[in-house]
Amino acid sequence: MEKMRMESVDMTEKNIEKIESLFPNCITETLDENGKLTKAINFDLLKQMLSKEIIDSDEAYEFTWVGKKAAIVEANKPIRKTLRPCKEKSVNWDNTENLYIEGDNLEVLKLLQESYLGKVDVIYIDPPYNTGNDFIYNDDFKLSSEEYLEATNELDEDGNRLFKNTDSNGRFHSDWCSMIYSRLLLSRNLLSDNGVIFISIDDNEQENLKKICDEIFGEDNFLAQLIWERAYSPINLKKHFSRSHDYLLCYAKNEVYAINNGLKRSEEADSRYNNPDNDPRGVWQSNDLSVGPAVEANIYPITTPSGRIVEPPTGRSWSLSETAFINKLKDNRIWFGSDGNGVPRMKRFLSELKKSGITPMTIWKYTDVGHSQGASQSLKELFDGKMIFDYPKTVDLIKRCIELYAKKDSIILDFFSGSATSAHAVMQLNAEDGGHRKYIMVQLAEKTDAKSDSYKSGFKNICEIGQERIRRASKKIIEDSNRNIGTINLDTGFRVFKLDDSNMTNVFYSVDDYSQGLLSNLESNIKSDRNDLDLLFGCLLEWGLPLSLPYNSEEIEGCTVHNYNNGDLVACFNENIPDSVIKHIAKKQPLRAVFRDGSFANSPSKINVGEIFKSLAPDTRVKVI
Repeated sequence: MEKMRMESVDMTEKNIEKIESLFPNCITETLDENGKLTKAINFDLLKQMLSKEIIDSDEAYEFTWVGKKAAIVEANKPIRKTLRPCKEKSVNWDNTENLYIEGDNLEVLKLLQESYLGKVDVIYIDPPYNTGNDFIYNDDFKLSSEEYLEATNELDEDGNRLFKNTDSNGRFHSDWCSMIYSRLLLSRNLLSDNGVIFISIDDNEQENLKKICDEIFGEDNFLAQLIWERAYSPINLKKHFSRSHDYLLCYAKNEVYAINNGLKRSEEADSRYNNPDNDPRGVWQSNDLSVGPAVEANIYPITTPSGRIVEPPTGRSWSLSETAFINKLKDNRIWFGSDGNGVPRMKRFLSELKKSGITPMTIWKYTDVGHSQGASQSLKELFDGKMIFDYPKTVDLIKRCIELYAKKDSIILDFFSGSATSAHAVMQLNAEDGGHRKYIMVQLAEKTDAKSDSYKSGFKNICEIGQERIRRASKKIIEDSNRNIGTINLDTGFRVFKLDDSNMTNVFYSVDDYSQGLLSNLESNIKSDRNDLDLLFGCLLEWGLPLSLPYNSEEIEGCTVHNYNNGDLVACFNENIPDSVIKHIAKKQPLRAVFRDGSFANSPSKINVGEIFKSLAPDTRVKVI
């Protein structure tokens, strides 16, 4: 019977498998740190396979920094951790499809690799801007000042500086680049083929972030660098300029498949269309028929209904060939003005627009998506006049990102969720258009300052602020909707999970390390403080099942049997499970079944379980933990 790994996926192994499928000749073998044979890549041969010329030089254009390779290794490294359900913190646990995950986002992203691979349509993140404050993410690849100096050859063999360095600016940027690089590498895997990521940033790291995203997502998948007008009045104390904007970098997983829904058409935009000639095709706008530079073949005279002869302006031509113009004229698509004496213009019908929305511009004004001060004020009002979080983004800003690229049933991910503005935006948009979008919020439980309003209000960490913001925002959205449009069906709940160490004891070994002698010496490989739900959701992560689906539990002959999403997985973690219960589970013919290793008294009992499933549910995959 197959044993579960109980650790996150090894991304290095996955990447080697992908390369092997394309270039099997580039795969070789090497000894790992334990002396075992393992697959490896012949990188010199792979480089040659990807080049039209003979490679004899290491010179290449690349963006790098001290710690970049370590960041890649860190992103690919598997971890033995899990996500533990926190029903007591959750809202409407049994029915919601939203998730709120407490923990370091690097490790959480690793754990989500199987369950949400290719399932997220929109990611929005607002990472630390690197303004000079330390970040809370204590990654393994961060370097001390001494390590940085040694890596950049700024220390001699005796540990002395080779030249005077007045600041630590290099390490300052390197740490930030390593922090964001590993997380973006993992997040890209979660995007669907038509998925898009938006990243808020300011001038401190915008240039570096653009280069990192070009590398991870590909330059061809760069969609826009948006400018958000976050301030509406200058700060006169600034010496040179009062910065009034931030950026949003926007990249697609694959630009070919990304679909921009456009902005919702406003009454003001539609009011520009009218129908002065009572055309049965409805209201229309007219556009200039001339284009430049001139196409010689499209320069010809046109006679207006009034008899006046007109030609395109100097240096321009008509946008249509003469034949095409005649066809448009016959179809009543050319407008000469109400008196029939004007320069010809092309009629564009509102009913024939290729997409219902308006193509967005790259400058987003505060009049359209709000500003920082307004966001702070709105959050303050939500929390009874107390300022519990600094510099939140506006709901309208994130809502616009979502509505541009998400479908009505999309999953939205924010792994720097802060005060949970993204969750607020998802609920608000669902209330407005009847959508059923789901969110996944990820946030480290960073402690609040003991002197802050948030701490004095009872919020000991940022996660508590975010979860309470969701509760209050959902209540307000429902109240506003009931008042304005009537009762709505809105998912206002969320399941809370907390990142924690593995469910397995400290004597847990990897699958390859197990032997029959070792197993016989272990009374239980599961920690005593873990319950059935901990084990169930730990199995979901490894088996690649979403964490938001419904499940039920039933008692059968003193054993608790969990049925996840009507047979996607059935689990029983009792010890010494009788055959009658095993048969009851097998008769359900689930896709997957899982038991704890201690569920069986001995090896013959375990073999018997396998035989029962072969007989009653031959297609069920059975594993033990």
